Amino acid sequence: MNYFLGIDSSTTGVKALLIDEQGSVVGTATTEIPLSTPKPLWSEQEPADWWRGTVSSVRRVLHESRLRGHQVAAIGLTGQMHGSTFLDAQGEVLRPALLWNDQRTGPECDEIRARVGHQRLIDLTGNDALTGFTAPKILWVRNHEPEVFAKIRQVLLPKDYVRYKLTGAYATDKAGAAGTLLLDVKQRDWSAEVLAALDLPADWFPKTHEGPEITGQISAQAAAETGLVAGTPVVGGGGDQAAQAVGVGAVRPGVVALTLGTSGVVFASAAAPFIEPEGRLHAFCHAVPQRWHMMGVMLSAAGSLRWYRDTMAPGQDFDALLAPAADIPPGSEGLLFLPYLTGERTPHPDPLARGAFAGLTIRHSQAHLSRSVLEGVAFGLRDGFELMKGAGLTGISQVRVSGGGAKSPLWRQILADVLAVELVTVNTTEGAAYGAALLAGVGAGVWPNVDTATDACVKLTGATSPRPATIEQYEPIYAQYRALYPALRDISHALSGL
Repeated sequence: MNYFLGIDSSTTGVKALLIDEQGSVVGTATTEIPLSTPKPLWSEQEPADWWRGTVSSVRRVLHESRLRGHQVAAIGLTGQMHGSTFLDAQGEVLRPALLWNDQRTGPECDEIRARVGHQRLIDLTGNDALTGFTAPKILWVRNHEPEVFAKIRQVLLPKDYVRYKLTGAYATDKAGAAGTLLLDVKQRDWSAEVLAALDLPADWFPKTHEGPEITGQISAQAAAETGLVAGTPVVGGGGDQAAQAVGVGAVRPGVVALTLGTSGVVFASAAAPFIEPEGRLHAFCHAVPQRWHMMGVMLSAAGSLRWYRDTMAPGQDFDALLAPAADIPPGSEGLLFLPYLTGERTPHPDPLARGAFAGLTIRHSQAHLSRSVLEGVAFGLRDGFELMKGAGLTGISQVRVSGGGAKSPLWRQILADVLAVELVTVNTTEGAAYGAALLAGVGAGVWPNVDTATDACVKLTGATSPRPATIEQYEPIYAQYRALYPALRDISHALSGL
């Protein structure tokens, strides 16, 4: 029996997951890693911590699964997108990595738009310049740390630094590379035009690979550290959202993945690149060869609920907190929640956006507040769906929901009613690491392609249908929600400056 290893280098920890040839999970292990915020709006990590977490998690999952390294037939990588890891000519790290949630690069985003042309940037890369992306971070180092910039010889994404430590090879996947703002999303490779406009050397960026494509083999040094076997192939894998989509089977056009984690993601697979004209949605390559996806991201989804629980009812169980909210009518009797607790990305790329409760009266109880948080997040996710429809995406046949927030039956029902679609759950709950392991299995030849792998391993486990009467109730409430951000924008920006 062969086994396949998925390694997920997330913002909070490194997960190692093993599956067998039937796609069954045989073991997982996660090692937490620290996050540094040296200044307001900054977010950094030490790449050495990703490698330390990888070694720890891989060794633990092998030990706890009672497997040996030679039983692992292939390895797939995934992890946080957009982060910038800078290496010198000797492959040594030059400074802590700037992460996806780092917001310091507003001026550099303006610089990119000016150098490339705003509309041309969207046409080529599928995206507007946002503070979280990789390219603005590179320019920030050039503008603020010229002594570091002068030594750069390679720029890697977080999971690709792990790949380098595992194999000694510089490589990346096309899905992850699409999140750098330097990839021609239609051509599925680095954009010579964007690199030239930004005056960035092409040889700083590694070769791009499809998700199941083999990118290198475990080195002797990495084998000694991890317990894996030298020569074991490592496939391209994918950025966390593309790998998550593989993990829940959202690989064909018409199948949408909705992830209700700390952030909220609406992810639609497509046979061709769909680009929202104003760049308010992400248009990326999929981890599936020759497929693309559109993606809307709200920064505080289940994170909003966690903040609310920790602030208003610290220590209370989520189920107990939400139970009374089921008795509150749709719309929470005139109470709205705007979930922009950490700024926002879709549909408003605004790091200074702020959250709010609107419509509070003496009648409102904790149950009303709880329900309004669930509804506000659902409305925010609907914004992503509406943008996708406006960009021409049609034929949505199924929405697959996953993430910690999807465990709540009440939240699933609210989402189904607000989105006016049936939501289905699946048997796989391990997210991006599971998708990376499936990609490894495809690369090893156990499954001929990604479609076959997901058909064999990902099964539907339940469905939540929308209620026609409640759909109608939510329409005018959603209209009021959409009016909140424009009404509060100037106030939010002013408060951010105090």
